[in-house]
Amino acid sequence: MSNSVISGLGFHHIGLKVKDFEKSYDFYVNGLGMKPYITWGEGNSRIQMLDIGNGDILELFAGGSEELDRENVWQHLALCVDDVDAAFNAALKAGAVSHIEPKTVVFNSTPKNATARLAFVRGLDNEQIEFFKLISEE
Repeated sequence: MSNSVISGLGFHHIGLKVKDFEKSYDFYVNGLGMKPYITWGEGNSRIQMLDIGNGDILELFAGGSEELDRENVWQHLALCVDDVDAAFNAALKAGAVSHIEPKTVVFNSTPKNATARLAFVRGLDNEQIEFFKLISEE
């Protein structure tokens, strides 16, 4: 069944902030069998996208603290869309608040570079929702 309000709407990834990046990476890759997709940044700014196994993505963020709770563990819900700008505007019309306006981002990532169009809104409970469209991978 397709969405009649936002064309191409679907799940893309969920972001998780972790306190021990290497330990979490090992857990998800070696323990649960996820595959590294792309990574960028260093130290507490390191980010790793992992393919869960069906093309959906778990995005690990370094820099978490020992006192992790629901407010600072889950970073955002990312939804893939055909048109980021249209989805962003539909969310605002529905009552969301702009968090990051639509923009194109080039990830200087490994093992391949990726370019995406993305935008963030805050939902009715202040949750972060990202609208995401992968433009290219090289």
